[in-house]
Amino acid sequence: MTDQMESTTDSVEKGVQQPVALPVPGLPYESFREIMGSFASGVSVVTTLTADGEPYGLTCSAVCSVSADPPLLLSCVRTPSSTLDAIRAGGHFAVNFLDAQAREVSQLFAGPGQDKFHQVDWHPGKATGMPVLERTLAHAECEVHRLVDAGDHVIVLGRLIGGDVEESRFPLGYWRGGYVQMFRMGRTARW
Repeated sequence: MTDQMESTTDSVEKGVQQPVALPVPGLPYESFREIMGSFASGVSVVTTLTADGEPYGLTCSAVCSVSADPPLLLSCVRTPSSTLDAIRAGGHFAVNFLDAQAREVSQLFAGPGQDKFHQVDWHPGKATGMPVLERTLAHAECEVHRLVDAGDHVIVLGRLIGGDVEESRFPLGYWRGGYVQMFRMGRTARW
């Protein structure tokens, strides 16, 4: 403890306050999943193409907006991932926000295998050519802005360069380990 105090004192004397490292208690994996699973989220499928035009994709519930100016979103992708490898190589991807009827699509892209795109309807996005799935309520076409390592995931920051919205559809939700229906509580419910 004396060594820590001396190094902190030296830093203060030089005019720079350095934080003292404190032990961080661990949280069991199951507790982490229970806590984070209590936050309801939408469900998306992140898609991309290889240089040879082969489509890749995975189900992702860790997606959120980051900035409106410039327009950025993030998606967290677990490693290792062939989809992530293709995003790194090509520099573009799409985030497909699934509609309430797309539970099977979510389950398909959550599993292993590469023949997923033969089992769903999709088309190339207008801005990037990235795969846009038919069972979406919106999609965002992005160029990679930055990749950030974060534990067993990589945070993929994307700059939106295209996309579209289907106003008549409702989102597929995920909460506490299962799919849920999400609906608007009223036209005045805004954030």
